[in-house]
Amino acid sequence: MHAKDRYCRVLGFFSIFVLFHCFPSPCCCAIYNITSSQALSQGQTLLSASKIFEVGFFTPTNSGNKYVGIWFNKPISTSKVVVWVANKENPLAVTDSAATLTIGSNGNLNLLDGKENSVWSTDIPVPSNTSFAELFDNGNFVLKDSISGQVLWQTFEHPSDTFLSKAKIGFNVKTGERFVLTSWKTETDPSPGNFTVGLSHQRPPQALVWINGSTRRWRSGPWDNTKFLGVPQMYPIYLSGFKLTDDVDQGTTTLSFDIGDYYHMFISSEGVLKAKKKEKDTDWYTAWQAPNSTCEAYGVCGPYAFCKTIELESTVCKCLKGFVPKSKEEWSKGNWTGGCVRRTKLLCEKNNGSSASSGGKKDRFWKKSTLKLPDFYTLVPPVDADSCGRWCRSNCSCIAFAFVDGIGCLIWSNDLIDIQEFPDGGQDLFLRLAHSELVGGQQLKKVIISLAAICGTAILGGLFLAWCRLRAKQDGKIKDTMNYFDLIEKSDNSRDNLRRKELHDPSELAIFEYDTMLVATNNFSISNKLGQGGFGPVYKGKLKDGKEIAVKRLSCNSGQGIEEFKNEMILISKLQHRSLVKLMGCCIYEEEKLLIYEFMPNKSLDFFLFDPRRRSELSWATRFKIIHGVAKGILYLHRDSCLRVIHRDLKASNILLDAKMNAKISDFGLARIFEETIDLANTQRVVGTLGYMSPEYAMGGIFSEKSDVYSFGVLLLEIVSGKKNNSFHYRDQQLSLIAHAWQLWSECRPLELIDETLADSYCSSEVIRCIDVGLLCTQDHAIDRPTMPQVVLMLSNEIDRPKPKQPLFYSQGSLKFDLKPQSVTKGSTNEATISMIEGR
Repeated sequence: MHAKDRYCRVLGFFSIFVLFHCFPSPCCCAIYNITSSQALSQGQTLLSASKIFEVGFFTPTNSGNKYVGIWFNKPISTSKVVVWVANKENPLAVTDSAATLTIGSNGNLNLLDGKENSVWSTDIPVPSNTSFAELFDNGNFVLKDSISGQVLWQTFEHPSDTFLSKAKIGFNVKTGERFVLTSWKTETDPSPGNFTVGLSHQRPPQALVWINGSTRRWRSGPWDNTKFLGVPQMYPIYLSGFKLTDDVDQGTTTLSFDIGDYYHMFISSEGVLKAKKKEKDTDWYTAWQAPNSTCEAYGVCGPYAFCKTIELESTVCKCLKGFVPKSKEEWSKGNWTGGCVRRTKLLCEKNNGSSASSGGKKDRFWKKSTLKLPDFYTLVPPVDADSCGRWCRSNCSCIAFAFVDGIGCLIWSNDLIDIQEFPDGGQDLFLRLAHSELVGGQQLKKVIISLAAICGTAILGGLFLAWCRLRAKQDGKIKDTMNYFDLIEKSDNSRDNLRRKELHDPSELAIFEYDTMLVATNNFSISNKLGQGGFGPVYKGKLKDGKEIAVKRLSCNSGQGIEEFKNEMILISKLQHRSLVKLMGCCIYEEEKLLIYEFMPNKSLDFFLFDPRRRSELSWATRFKIIHGVAKGILYLHRDSCLRVIHRDLKASNILLDAKMNAKISDFGLARIFEETIDLANTQRVVGTLGYMSPEYAMGGIFSEKSDVYSFGVLLLEIVSGKKNNSFHYRDQQLSLIAHAWQLWSECRPLELIDETLADSYCSSEVIRCIDVGLLCTQDHAIDRPTMPQVVLMLSNEIDRPKPKQPLFYSQGSLKFDLKPQSVTKGSTNEATISMIEGR
């Protein structure tokens, strides 16, 4: 062998040696358990089986200390998401490179510094010489006996600041143990901070955030077996999430959850409880946090007052009925912590707490709805609402009560504190008040009697005559209205009619004079015209008191107008929700039929969404708010209103926008009422708008709540993309908007659907969430679509969502209809509402 060849071979071996020793493979630094013969050294990590979590040494940013902890493996963000710390009170020096985590002779996990001094230990009660430690895929670091398999110690029983899936927080009444989360002192110092999270010992329990272990900072409200009542985002269908378990034998009460591996909750060093989630190939984002507003801070309004958030940001405190501010001066400065005091003493108090059966009129109860119930409740035996009320009325110590499904009868005997009023949902609270607070006091009666004596018989007689004439005139208008509806009832035998007995009596609506409408709309001037719908033209008007209104006028040549007028007038008067347009009254004069609504200054959603110049005015935050508003409005129609209503014509032109761009669902002319026991219906008269109608309804006349869900899904995709489903084209292909969205989603390119006018000013996780929900809602088969409670939950929270299925109809031309010309009515300037179609 030549010297040159020998030299090259030696050089080659040397190069390989350098590569393997100076640049070791990452996998050689990972181990999968710790035993008495295999310690965890610096530069190594202990991995869980699926490599979701790892244990190792870490140093927080800008810190001179070193710790052993558990964190999510392969984080997207630059910093580790640490979920547990061993030696949080005894850090190692950052310069100590010889520290190890090992198993000692007594079977304990020991953290030894470079001088082999014990810095931290598991301190198991029974020694074991066959123990080993491993990390599970749920983040639980467990010390086990290799022979018996017994768990000797685990991190899930010694939580740090983070609550992981399948972990538990709570307490043991027999041993006195508490399983709580404790915040870090600062973001870079994991030593115990000022805030803890755990469960209260009340029955039923509630989740609490404490300051310094005793002062309450936030509470969740009581657990009702499916959710915490004070957290509106938790719906009963959140069954994939939280579970509260009472083990009487063990004496434990624990809370756990299971929402997937990449989801965790933690208490920040500032005392904010946060839930974070990570989707595939995305960074961590905050899915929920509390307290999230001033109203959610514990007791911000003091005793006997409730907090209400106005327009998402402004906060206001109000005294409960029968109470006044304790200090008007402090109250006027916005310092509400002093709360309110009772204005009129209770009869119970006057009788020293005995039964209020002697002297004076009995105390009564006032109902306040949509509340986060006060703190310091007591669960008492009554098992139904009536007996709960009787129990409280018969006990003078009971100052308020509430009967909650899933819990039972809750009563309050002390100051009512930490009450919040929700926009919707919440619970009913019945508050004990003096009789005069509800029916008027003796002073008011004396004033009325005195005024009557002074005014005299003549003035009273004049007022009485004037009232009689006014009542007669009003009765005449009501009679005309009732007669008008009687004629419709007799002449209309359609199966689509609403049953009169189920609806609001038209006489309960405000009846406007026709002359008043002429003055308000300037004789229905063309300059006052706001738009044109299937019902007829809509005009802007102004009443004498300056209130702006919108007047919908029945078109004489609208074939379905009379029925729509009747349907909308009676139905919408029964429905009241912040996401539904408000009907103020009606007017019927000879051939004129008018409906009077609150005025929406920003017109309808399609006015902005489908206009190339105006749609840039719809920021992503505004669009997301509109999506939430419409979803909650539909949820109200389907589940929360006194009637169960299917809208049947949800589309952009029927979503009105108020001055603050809040969405209001309008146009209930085609709506139908469902009985509680019926889930779907069939009609030969298909009504709605092509492009928004579900396949089973368009082709077979079958409609249900899922028909509205489909329409909402189309609307949601339109809001995200700024494109109309009815006139969508992509690179000369006749793909529908739904098919295009699904294609982008299936190719992992969902963000390409976003309206280009938004540029990069949007939250990608919210957009992806909306696209997912839109595709789930527009699935071909109704059974595959979510319900509206599920839709609202998915829009409000980052929870696991099912995968949408591929749509069957890829092109708009795939689904064809024979339209009967005499049955088509114009819906707006850019789309038509079809009152009858037949599939072929």
